Amino acid sequence: MNTSTIKRSAIALVAILMAFGAFFGIQQAQALTSYDDIEAGDLVRGETFTAVYYIGADGLRYVFPNDKTYFTWYSDFESVEWISDSDLAKIQIGANVTYKPGVKMVKVTSDHRTYAIAAGGTLRHVTTEEVAIDMYGSSWNTMIDDVPDGFFSNYTVGDAIAEIGDYDADEEEASALNIGDDKGLLAPAEIVIDSDGFDPICAGIEVGQGVRFINNDSDNHSVTADNLTWGSGTMAAAVEYIETFDEDGTFSFYDGYDSANSGAIYVGDDADDCTE
Repeated sequence: MNTSTIKRSAIALVAILMAFGAFFGIQQAQALTSYDDIEAGDLVRGETFTAVYYIGADGLRYVFPNDKTYFTWYSDFESVEWISDSDLAKIQIGANVTYKPGVKMVKVTSDHRTYAIAAGGTLRHVTTEEVAIDMYGSSWNTMIDDVPDGFFSNYTVGDAIAEIGDYDADEEEASALNIGDDKGLLAPAEIVIDSDGFDPICAGIEVGQGVRFINNDSDNHSVTADNLTWGSGTMAAAVEYIETFDEDGTFSFYDGYDSANSGAIYVGDDADDCTE
């Protein structure tokens, strides 16, 4: 899935979340945490809406689609920090949090199959009752959660679990230290925009890594792909924008407010081509 598709999906999911009801509303209002004090791995929510987000190492916020997903990762709300709505809006939306591997099995109404969860939101079809009993014991059928069809697309389908021993729930759970590791999130490279243009003018990154563009100028700027497939829109002073790159290649860009200012992102096999 490309970055633009993820962003559109995430925005749509936020609207769905608002309709879910205040499942995080039991937490009492508390003093606001400063934007500058928010770090990767934190749980945050805004003042107005009850949705809770995980802050990834990539600088994006990942939303819990419902309470069932949340409680596979956390036992309570004690570590959720409140930030102002305006500060929350500064953090770009990434995608949905998926179930912690090993904790539960899932299914959807449109699919009769039951799935175990592996790393990175990978679904593995549990093919027989014998396999399910080996994984979760005789009460295996109480370990199944229904996932709304609209959220099923957050997962990918992997190999089926055909034999006893093909999947160890305890090992899967133990390997998922946190949401960031489970998703393989990487800290972004950084490019600053100032009155002299982009600094540096290129970045060499891994597939799946992002680049954070920061407008350090007092004037407006933008970051726009040469092929117009992605872009920041207008960036006022101090505004940040993150773009994630999921494929090998070279991705050139320019400043829409000054097309003479340009640069490129070199991804994967091309990363060493950035010599800035």
